[in-house]
Amino acid sequence: MTVFRHHGFRRSSIEQAAEAAGLTRQALYHHFKSKEALFRAVIERVYETALAAQIAAAAAAEKAGGGLADIIVAEVTARLRHMLASFDGSPHIEELFSEHLLQARDLYQKYSDLYFAQAVATIERVCTKQRLVLAENLTPRDFARLIEMAVHGTKSAYPAMRPADAYLKHLAIMLRTLIAGAVGPSPKPRPAKPTIAKKSVRRKPGERK
Repeated sequence: MTVFRHHGFRRSSIEQAAEAAGLTRQALYHHFKSKEALFRAVIERVYETALAAQIAAAAAAEKAGGGLADIIVAEVTARLRHMLASFDGSPHIEELFSEHLLQARDLYQKYSDLYFAQAVATIERVCTKQRLVLAENLTPRDFARLIEMAVHGTKSAYPAMRPADAYLKHLAIMLRTLIAGAVGPSPKPRPAKPTIAKKSVRRKPGERK
């Protein structure tokens, strides 16, 4: 990661990575057959630890008594903040972000699916626990998809998600606005109307009803 951050993908080499790791080139080739394979391993580590950060942030926000918006914002921003920190300070950040889609698109799709599944699980769990309901005809999967659309939509205004603080701030505002319009408390059941017992009327013999 240090080598790729410093030199970018195109100008990095197996020799530079081996030297940084204190290994011979042959020793590094024993584990990674090419620079591309090494880069994929780095990207997968970033994705894996970002997923762990997402899960931990959601659990912490939920334990602290946060609402659904607090929990969703915490888990999404934790994941993205971790990814940004992995490349922080690199003058080649745009190249690294674009290159990872060329070299590791399958990993991108795999972990996008995992991030999505985690968001769906969070929505289902918190809505059940806090007795919340989604807007009419909106499923947890639909809602999680809208959250990811907000993430990608905000990216369009911030290439490579920079500056990071501004990107994450505006993303959080967008997510909270989205959640406020899509989620509400479960309606309270209406109390049952009391039944009035009919009085029995005694009639005289031969009296009509």
